[in-house]
Amino acid sequence: MKFEIEGELYPIEIIKKNNKNTYIRIKEGNTISITVPFLYSEKKALKILEENKKSIEKMIKKREAKKEMEEGIWFLGKKYDYIQTPLYEFEIYQNKIFAKNEKTVEKYFDQKRKEIYTEHLDYWYHQFEEKIPYPKLKIRTMKTRWGVCNKRDNSVTLNTELLKYDLEKLDYVIIHELSHFKHFNHSTDFWLLVEKYCPNYKQIRKELK
Repeated sequence: MKFEIEGELYPIEIIKKNNKNTYIRIKEGNTISITVPFLYSEKKALKILEENKKSIEKMIKKREAKKEMEEGIWFLGKKYDYIQTPLYEFEIYQNKIFAKNEKTVEKYFDQKRKEIYTEHLDYWYHQFEEKIPYPKLKIRTMKTRWGVCNKRDNSVTLNTELLKYDLEKLDYVIIHELSHFKHFNHSTDFWLLVEKYCPNYKQIRKELK
């Protein structure tokens, strides 16, 4: 059984369970899985899929984008192929990274991450007209957040994964976290401050989700 979205056919999996709610998920191979109550017919399940076509399309695109980001090496919004070779300690040429091993690659990106994050955090701190403390930079991998503002120790923590994206994304997260020193919430005033320094923040937020 297939479901068509913009001329593309996707396999469907209908699961019947003893529950009241309906759930739609995208599985491996972009299989559209819909879980429905036992009494639902196949026709009703297909109708639900049709009614949620746009949402399903967004789910598929999000999954494909995530999968693409997991393949190859991404650096500042550009994808590189990794080629292991004893001829180079580390070299970037066009869309390829040549290095003797993965540890060398990680060391390079750790160094670049610290340099770039520090430079951009310092830049945006000096752009702020509002009185905020000079932040201490922390860098770590986070599963659910791109950044964290800690007012107790005046620190800003940035996600290691931001290095994969273009600098516009990094700048937005920095502006977001610096704005929390002024408004430690997500109030209207907070978002107005974010918008002051990042007018297209809404679009960037969508792309980071």
